[in-house]
Amino acid sequence: MTADRALKKRVRARMARTGESYTAALRHLRPTPGGTVPHQTTAEATPLLRLATAQTTTHQDSADAAAIQRSGDEVRALMRRAQELGAHLVQFPEATLCFPDKRALSSSRTEIAEADWSRFAWDALDAEIATIREETRHLGMWTVLGAPVRTEDGGRPRNSLLVFDPQGRTRARYDERRLSRSKAAFLYERGDGPVTITVRGIVLGLATGLEVLFEDIFLGYEDAGADAVLLSSQGPGDPSEADAFAISARAAARHHGLTLGYSVPTTNAPYAPAGVIGPDGRFAATCPAAPEPAVVVHEVTPRPDGAPRDWRRSMVGAD
Repeated sequence: MTADRALKKRVRARMARTGESYTAALRHLRPTPGGTVPHQTTAEATPLLRLATAQTTTHQDSADAAAIQRSGDEVRALMRRAQELGAHLVQFPEATLCFPDKRALSSSRTEIAEADWSRFAWDALDAEIATIREETRHLGMWTVLGAPVRTEDGGRPRNSLLVFDPQGRTRARYDERRLSRSKAAFLYERGDGPVTITVRGIVLGLATGLEVLFEDIFLGYEDAGADAVLLSSQGPGDPSEADAFAISARAAARHHGLTLGYSVPTTNAPYAPAGVIGPDGRFAATCPAAPEPAVVVHEVTPRPDGAPRDWRRSMVGAD
């Protein structure tokens, strides 16, 4: 590789880490006439994020405030365990505190119909989210939590991922864009754009639900310079199909050269537990394959040079 090509790769890597323009990043890395090359610290040269991925117990009774509180207690216990393991960020599944049953919310007693969200225990959910935010501040680490979020116009909520920073502030929110048939027909409003966050120099895309099955989600995050994607899901409708779902996640990681945080509920664990998938498409770390809450930590580094994405795109460009 020539010196010019090597410099360009370093510039692009710095752009992804810092959000700087090409010119600004180049200014930091290019030698000045008669001067020396700016010194790079080890942390600057190789960003590292210790990602904790959790599997949690799913509750589907949206009116059961006590169950939502139990879920909150479980989440906070796993947050503390993640901190003990040295995590910088902990990721939880889709609809972490309550994954509402479409039949229980249905406005019709005889068939599945438009959801009546007034039946949801919103006060209990809000209280648990507030307590989780406070725990995030107390532990001083990032938290990604799945939850329905009400819209300002009073219409359907969105199926969201909430990102809390180490000060307990909401730093980002991602709304699911590729809704299943039931979600689109009866439950949620569709999200309208990708979301990335940068934590310790690692660029993370956010995805939820069944979005691992959609190529455009991952292509978009590639173009945004992501090093990893955090997929928080409830998995397939039938837990026995969780292994096939995990294979799709592994293929996405491999095809796009991205690390994938794979957070799913405990019902999936006997077939395919939560964990972290490396850019080679293999699980680098997994929770126990047992239906019990757990968390696992793995170190995430920038997307490697020469990843499958580059190879695939060079093939497309050769046509």
